[in-house]
This record gives sequence, structure tokens and C-alpha cells, in this order.
Amino acid sequence: MTVRRFHAEIGTAIGTGALGVAAVIGAAELGHGWEESGPQSGYFPFYVGLILIGASLWNLVAAFIRHRSAQAHAAAGGAIEEPFLDGERLRRLGRFLAAMLTFVVATLALGIYVGSAGYIAWNAWRQGGYRLPVALAIGIGFAAALYLIFEVAFLMPLLKGPIEPLLGIY
Repeated sequence: MTVRRFHAEIGTAIGTGALGVAAVIGAAELGHGWEESGPQSGYFPFYVGLILIGASLWNLVAAFIRHRSAQAHAAAGGAIEEPFLDGERLRRLGRFLAAMLTFVVATLALGIYVGSAGYIAWNAWRQGGYRLPVALAIGIGFAAALYLIFEVAFLMPLLKGPIEPLLGIY
């Protein structure tokens, strides 16, 4: 499967437009007018959301115009629009996003230390080419560094999940 530039531009325009709509809806709930004391709290987010929606619509129309022009050029014997992502890069991106999603779920379920140790170890092993014992040591070392920096040095507790009562930390 190949993702063409046209598809990426359409997806980006729809995504940024959705963010703009969310900003406008949220700002409308806060109030987006002007009072005697100045702007209401949703004033600036409302107009930034409107600008984002307008820019997204502009990009959407421009993508269709460029795509139509590229199709006409290809029909006349010119070069075909080059792909944005080929199959191999799309698979690599999918593996990266799957690993990130797994990291988020593991962090929420097991805490930041277990989640980050697993994520770093997995990437060191699968992407970095380290042997499994070395990758595990890197992951555990990273989690230990997180603990020392945040819990010991800055006295800022991080989400520990179910290991907190098991270790009797707090």
C-alpha cells in the first residue's frame, strides 16, 4: 500500500480542521466576546480556531487543485505524482505508532517506570540491534535514572501503578 501526497494533504487538512472546530467549540463554552474588563477567556482560542479552520479549508482546496493538475499532467504523458509514503515506510511508521500506543497503555496500567523500561528495552532490542540482555539493562537503567531524577532530586513523584504498594514506597 502506498500513501500519495494528495492523501496525506487531505488527512492533514481534515485533522487540523477538526482541531480548529474543537478549539471553537471549547472557546464558545468559555465565552468569546469582549466585556468591560477585556476579552473573555475564550476570545483568543476562538479566533485562533477560526483561523485554523480557514487555513485547513484553504489547504483542502489547494490539495484538490494540485491533484487535478497532477492527474492532467500524468494523462498528457508527464510524470506521475510521487508517493508520500511507500509500503516499507508505512510499515515502519505503523510499528513505531504501535510501540508508542503500547507504551501509553503500559504506562497507564503499570506506571511510568515499568512502561518506560519496557519501551526503551524493546526499541533498543528491535530497532537498535542490541542483544536482549543489553537492551533490558538499558531499559532498567533508564527507569532508574527517571526515579533518581524525579523522585530523589526533584521530589516529584511519578505514576508508579501497581508497583507502588508492592514496593511500599509511599
